[in-house]
Amino acid sequence: MTPFTVPGRTISLGIIGLGNRGYPQLRLLAEMPDVRILAVCDVYEDRVQRALSALAGTHSADATGFTDAEKMMDLVDGMEAVVIMTSWETHIPLAIEAMRRSIVPALEVGGASSLRECWQLVEHSGRSGVPVMMLENCCYGREELAIQNMVRQGVFGELVHCRGAYEHDLREEIGRGDIQRHYRQRHFLNRNGELYPTHALGPIAKLLGINRGNRMVSLVSVASKAAGLNAWLKEHRTDSPGLQQRRVNTGDVVTTIIACAGGETILLTHDCTLPRPYSRGGRVQGTRGIWMEDNRSIYIEGRTPARPGYWTHVWERDAPYMAEYEHPLWKDYLEFGERGGHGGMDYLVLRAFIEALQQDAPFPIDVYDTATWMSITALSEQSIAQGGAPVAIPDFTSGRWLSPRPATTGRYALDQLT
Repeated sequence: MTPFTVPGRTISLGIIGLGNRGYPQLRLLAEMPDVRILAVCDVYEDRVQRALSALAGTHSADATGFTDAEKMMDLVDGMEAVVIMTSWETHIPLAIEAMRRSIVPALEVGGASSLRECWQLVEHSGRSGVPVMMLENCCYGREELAIQNMVRQGVFGELVHCRGAYEHDLREEIGRGDIQRHYRQRHFLNRNGELYPTHALGPIAKLLGINRGNRMVSLVSVASKAAGLNAWLKEHRTDSPGLQQRRVNTGDVVTTIIACAGGETILLTHDCTLPRPYSRGGRVQGTRGIWMEDNRSIYIEGRTPARPGYWTHVWERDAPYMAEYEHPLWKDYLEFGERGGHGGMDYLVLRAFIEALQQDAPFPIDVYDTATWMSITALSEQSIAQGGAPVAIPDFTSGRWLSPRPATTGRYALDQLT
């Protein structure tokens, strides 16, 4: 028996957003014996009906469907939490509406529309006492947690520089967004910035102790020209002459450099509108070694075999290290059997949320993390608009990063290795 086979008290929740992200997560949550889905909501009625059909025959078969999220939260009794998987620009407003009703929100990932809404999220959580969690699944990736284990055990020495990326050819998804009812399209057409920072930044922030003894203090962002999606639209959207001629605002490659109070630097890359294989572009570099995701390579001083001659430093494959430093959470998870999307990490981040609620424990990705990571989008837009000028990153903790704060313990902890 593994810890995953021992359910806790039942968590009753609602799900808002039932599109390509929300629907698979609904199915995953419905399989959990200690989760009861009371209600589902989407602005599109056909998505609501599909979700209700998927719940037939489960212990959430009596769930109610809504097309108005606020009405759902007002009318459904006993709802402890909501999982918000809607368009990026609605995540924070819906989370605030949930907190106003003493309902705990979990937000799907995405960037913020403004700094003000990030502050509003923190302020509402502070006033209401209702916690917030971002469902950043990449923090629970097998590879990311193995690297975290190595960092905690000093394999890389003192960290100096980290890189991460969201590099994913999404031209078709974005280009057909008006047909597929996908919100990415309007963001790429109208904004220019690091639109999707948290997959890359979340795991790095946890490695560097951001908001817990360290913080990000400033950034600079620059954007290349926007050519890739423009070319795709002209070739593939002959059905929509107006869209064919629309000017895409988001640069094909957006580069953001972040400086931290501890002296570390972070480099983020957003690259979604040019042909390329998928990558999160991970790189961790410290005083004793370096790891890079794209070529699955590692070099550890004093351990990686040297080559005679001038070029003594050579890469080695990271596979033996990944096996040696497998995170304890993933050891248990593999025994249990990984499930869900994105290599199993979707399940883990949902369980992290559910089990923190059950234990009345701090969330591993709390409201300060959520606001800080999401703010990078709005800040990068400012920097790009000013020709790559430095922009200060607010301290959403209001100084709390300097002092110890309660943190999640147990198998889902991200700020310490258990």
